[in-house]
Amino acid sequence: MPITRSPKPETFMFADDGSVPNNARLPFLVYRHVIDLIGSPDPEPVIEKVFRGNGWGDMWRNGVFPYVHYHSMIHEGMGIARGRAKVRFGGNKGTEVELSQGDVCVLPAGTGHQCLWASPDLMVIGAYPKTGKYDLCRGSKGEHAKALQSIPNVPLPDTDPVFGSEGPLLLLWHP
Repeated sequence: MPITRSPKPETFMFADDGSVPNNARLPFLVYRHVIDLIGSPDPEPVIEKVFRGNGWGDMWRNGVFPYVHYHSMIHEGMGIARGRAKVRFGGNKGTEVELSQGDVCVLPAGTGHQCLWASPDLMVIGAYPKTGKYDLCRGSKGEHAKALQSIPNVPLPDTDPVFGSEGPLLLLWHP
């Protein structure tokens, strides 16, 4: 089992900054060094297996875009398979978070994110819960107005992407 840490994430709440709505009721989560990838010559499938096993799919492999963006119609999970990065979450007035191999972030719909710096070997695995629809918003006034309407209607995930039906996301996000 590649899970090495207790299921206690760091939590952050971000206010609407006028361009990025963020999420007024669901916290952004960071699980530190939660997936043991030390010595793994091929860490990407390890994270993908954890996400898939917990009902999160539609996966991708890449980095984090170097511009502020958010998704207004779906939540997102991101696992760091290789390298390190400094990512600002919450839009231009958000918080800079340093991420490294084995970390997993869970972004509620509306959470702004932007890569400020990345090591050359950065590889992020992204995944989404079964419900919701992918969109890419960059903070225009028209997007912001629509996002304020859609974010509260994004269905809550059935499971935590790392800990499944027993994960803290269920307690932190579900009423």
